[in-house]
Amino acid sequence: MEQEGPVKREGRLTLVLALATLIAAFGSSFQYGYNVAVVNSPAEVMKAFYNETYYDRTTTYLSDFSLTLLWSISVSMFPFGGFIGSLMVGVLVNKLGRKGTLLLNNIFSIVPAILMGCSEVAKSFEMIILSRLLVGICAGELAPKNLRGALGVVPQLFITVGILVAQIFGLRNLLANEEGWTILLGVTGIPAAAQLLLLPFFPESPRYLLIQKKDSASARKALQRLRGWEDVDREMEEIRQEDEAEKAAGFISVVKLFQMRSLRWQLISVIILMGGQQLSGVNAIYYYADQIYVSAGVNTHDVQYVTVGTGAINVVVTFLAVFVVELLGRRLLILLGFSICFTACCVLTAALALQDSVSWMPYLSIACVISYVIGHALGPSPIPALFITEVFLQSSRSSAFMVGGSVHWLSNFTVGLVFPFIQVGLGPYSFIIFAVICLLTTIYTFLIVPETKAKTFMEINHIFARMNKVSEVHPEKEELTDFPPSALEQ
Repeated sequence: MEQEGPVKREGRLTLVLALATLIAAFGSSFQYGYNVAVVNSPAEVMKAFYNETYYDRTTTYLSDFSLTLLWSISVSMFPFGGFIGSLMVGVLVNKLGRKGTLLLNNIFSIVPAILMGCSEVAKSFEMIILSRLLVGICAGELAPKNLRGALGVVPQLFITVGILVAQIFGLRNLLANEEGWTILLGVTGIPAAAQLLLLPFFPESPRYLLIQKKDSASARKALQRLRGWEDVDREMEEIRQEDEAEKAAGFISVVKLFQMRSLRWQLISVIILMGGQQLSGVNAIYYYADQIYVSAGVNTHDVQYVTVGTGAINVVVTFLAVFVVELLGRRLLILLGFSICFTACCVLTAALALQDSVSWMPYLSIACVISYVIGHALGPSPIPALFITEVFLQSSRSSAFMVGGSVHWLSNFTVGLVFPFIQVGLGPYSFIIFAVICLLTTIYTFLIVPETKAKTFMEINHIFARMNKVSEVHPEKEELTDFPPSALEQ
């Protein structure tokens, strides 16, 4: 029998590693999306479980306010855990490496999945709340930090797939029923288990091994496994040079980031875009989709299928955004997306207010929600995280991601916690708040945010230098002067 040659073996190994890496990236984003949407469909069954459990303990039922509060806490613990996780991830990667952090992350995902699966048997809704917090911690790291352009939108596509799968599994004749809701919650552990099985195929990060662990031999071996060839001397030297450039540039902390005039408008823009992304109401749609559609007059039996249809449209539009982001640019997609969301929220408000007097208003309400989802998927969902990678250099990017991630998760937490009470208080006018936020974000983007498509870091820096009224090279020199030209042209 003919033996397999070294080139063929190396090619096969590289293919396995690439596949494993893709599955890992998919798994993390999928879990994020799945856990955003998973509590929507079984909401009424789970609320009944909360009420019955409380009754078994106290012989009284929860008041409407208490039940709504308990449920909104259950929903919002996921983004609150995400906020905690976003603060932990940098420390964990430095201490454990990327591979060790993935391992710990997956354990954190499997344990709460088991807890949620056992919550009904244990008659404990507290287990669900705790598990949502732990799963959120696992999701605390946002999209990969150094992807530009179309690649930067791919994690958002994986998130929408997770949302859609949760909505499909959440059909009442599948798992969103009294017998299956705990399984529906526990499914989140399956991608984590798959990643644990794949981790042996992963080499540790060569950069971590070379820079953090000072282990040249292991770093070389990891690079050879990743590339599929023996000669990696040039890449090893590039890693060393990049580390030296970063050390020369210095690390800009979060506190220093807020103090630097040369990064003022970049930071403000990130805060506005991340806040606008979440406070515009997108996760209210996914957390409480069925409730929104029922309030819009959709038949209670049909609402589950409308929700799944909305999720499918979300996946398709995000897939298109992967290609459109380089064609139309970031700024136009943000402006277009938020404008569509603003219009959809305004028309939806009118439709909800008139639904009792006009028979076809429920159909208009459905069209508005779908239009909102399309608008958000075009720009507001994928672009803000991508924007950070394009306006901050390496020395300040990790701190910028920490700020942006904190705004993202805390805004997400706020919407998840307060939206049920907004619906009670404002009724059909609930979406006016989201319309105002969409409008303000659109105005800010139009006036302030520049286009970053096809521009180098140096060109983008020059744009913001004029806005910040500083010289074209930062006075503090942390960001530019010690970087080689190749680093600035990435």
